[in-house]
Amino acid sequence: MIETTLIAYLNGQLPVEAYAEYPENAPAQFVLIEKTGSGLTNRLSRATVAVQSYGDSLLDAMELNEQVKEVMDALPDELDSITRSKLNSDYNFTDTSTRKYRYQAVYDITYYKEDV
Repeated sequence: MIETTLIAYLNGQLPVEAYAEYPENAPAQFVLIEKTGSGLTNRLSRATVAVQSYGDSLLDAMELNEQVKEVMDALPDELDSITRSKLNSDYNFTDTSTRKYRYQAVYDITYYKEDV
């Protein structure tokens, strides 16, 4: 699964933890990974992935989002299985009902199928 690859990679590159789901005892800053779509052609897989950066303030979330984008942009240079990592969009994604500050960066990733 591309999600586990991304979580392991981000945990090694960012100063905060990356998770697949909202942690029970959430730290002040962290990152969530969610695959929102995918496709497969022969051995080449495609995934659209949302990376949500959480912070205590909007500024913290924005700054973490910038760090995430730097790390995600470097994916093809760092991991042999990733051939492309392209920013689709990023934007303020604050949860207004809970006042949890977050930014979301959406990436289109192309990678080699892992079980082949």
